[in-house]
Amino acid sequence: MAFTEKAHAFIAAKFYVHLDEAFGDRGIGTFIHATQYYAGQRGRRMAQRALRDGKKLTYETYMEYGEWVNTPEIIEKGCANQASVEEISPDYVIRITRCPWHLQFKEMGLVEAGHEYCKHLDSAICRGFNPYLTYQVEQTLHKSEYCIHRILGTNYKETPNVAKKKEYLRGFEYHCAHSYWAYAEVTSAVWGARGDMIGVKALEDFAKEYGQESADVLSSYRYVNFNVC
Repeated sequence: MAFTEKAHAFIAAKFYVHLDEAFGDRGIGTFIHATQYYAGQRGRRMAQRALRDGKKLTYETYMEYGEWVNTPEIIEKGCANQASVEEISPDYVIRITRCPWHLQFKEMGLVEAGHEYCKHLDSAICRGFNPYLTYQVEQTLHKSEYCIHRILGTNYKETPNVAKKKEYLRGFEYHCAHSYWAYAEVTSAVWGARGDMIGVKALEDFAKEYGQESADVLSSYRYVNFNVC
């Protein structure tokens, strides 16, 4: 199956490579902006569903309305996400010791790409969900023994017992397509025709790695509006 967490990481990694090769530091800046753009769209979809359900946009709700869980393929390979809660007050602190995104970037030899991706992703998802929540990524697995994520000012008296709403989960076909088109949109907006070619190259890379049929599935999402749930 092409559409897993590792395929999702592969797409971002290839945009990083091509942007870096073409534009250097300005390309990396474009990658960071595209990562934040993609993540903000995810967070806003989560908020839209929560508001429709009459929920306040708290961090507990943020956890409840996340759009993905680890795929069976990744669980079977023994590289699913592994995390623990280290503190709940005054801040909520998560330690992550295993992650398939980290593994994919590592296998591709792209430590810097993985670090930039993970450093900006979750904080931007949370900002998209509610810009008044402060989510900080203090370190990542790419350059440290484990990731540290900190959500400021939660002041919980006990650890929230929150399960993700299954009806709002999206498969990794959707998430991979969203990732590809978000990066392609920003890259084209910043760099015009040269940016268009980077999107073409990234899709060709995906086809070589996962097959043309899977690449065609990504292409089929071209006109999906990822800003809305």
